[in-house]
Formats: sequence, structure tokens, C-alpha cells
Amino acid sequence: MGRYTGPVEKLSRREGVELYLKGERALNGKSALERRGPVPPGQHGAARRRRPSIYAEQLRAKQRAKRYYGVREKQFRNYVREAARNRERVTGEELLRLLERRLDNVVYRLGFASTRAQARQFVNHGHVTVDGRRVDIASYAVKPGQEIAIDSSSPVRDVASAMTELTGTVAGWLQTDFDGLSGKVLRIPERAEISAPVDEHLIVELYSRL
Repeated sequence: MGRYTGPVEKLSRREGVELYLKGERALNGKSALERRGPVPPGQHGAARRRRPSIYAEQLRAKQRAKRYYGVREKQFRNYVREAARNRERVTGEELLRLLERRLDNVVYRLGFASTRAQARQFVNHGHVTVDGRRVDIASYAVKPGQEIAIDSSSPVRDVASAMTELTGTVAGWLQTDFDGLSGKVLRIPERAEISAPVDEHLIVELYSRL
């Protein structure tokens, strides 16, 4: 199944939390979630529903994480497996660290794109460099010490520069130079530094039963 191409604000309403899929609209408080509240889309969205089962809650947690990071099912399953192989860390927390270290997410976290989808497009089209070398793989896992930048000759620099004007604080595990449109990975993020509306424990429980 291909990537979702429908109305993205509908996904935030479905999950009941802001997934920041619409960029400036969410930052300015104009998203559909802000205007309509956490009501599922569709004519029956506001209808009274039964309390979801444990499995339904686990499945919803997985869908929320996939949509938040823009990852497909097969990719997500591989991340869960990789996280489970690390015996030194809690599986759920390691899963989020792996997702956070995706190059498209880092470009977004540095403030160079308004959404992860835009950041992914920047990467896929060859506008992003890692340690001076062009990398066009959105799932590329960044490492501590690496420098990420918008290529100096890229035509999207003006767009990226405009996005930095909307950026507040940058995560503590990253360092950014807004003027130079570059940043550095200082270390692997801790769970407390990952501002994702995701319950990773439910996700791990879901995959443990599959």
C-alpha cells in the first residue's frame, strides 16, 4: 500500500492529538483539530462509541506513531524489530530513538522544514547534506557528531530559511545554526527529549502478540 495522500488534518482528528502534519496552520492554531476538537472525521464522528478494547488502543498507538513520523507499515515493523534487538535499552524508548534519528525527522527538528513530509521531500530531492556529502535517503540514521545542512547551492534554501522564522526551541540533542542552515547531532536523544504524542509501551505490547 502506498503513502497516504488524502487530507492530512483528518489524521490528527482521527488520532485526537496534533500530529503537526500541516505545518504553519498547526503552529498558528488554525488546524482542524483546534477548530473542531478531537472528534473523528465523518458524519458519525461525534457519535457515542464504546470504550475501545486493549487491542484497539494498541493498534491506535501504532497508527499514531506511523502517521506522526510518516513511516509505512513494513518500515515501522523493521524499526520495532531493531529496537527489540537492543538488550541494553528499553524497547519502546529505543524505538522512538530510532525514529527520531531519521534524517527527515532531524531536518524537521532543526527547523528547516514546516513538516516531516516537507523535510522528506528535501532529502529525497538531494537538497540535504550530511558531513558535506549529499544524502537522499530519508530513513538514513544520523549519528552523534554528524553535521546536517541544506546544500549551499540548493534552490530550497529560501524556503528553509523562512521556516526557521517559525521555529522556537530546538531539541537539546541537536545544535542548529539558523543563519547557515546547518546543524549538528550532539548525542542520542533521551526519552524525555522526544516530544512525540506516542505511547510506546502499547506499541511494544501490540507487536509482542503478533
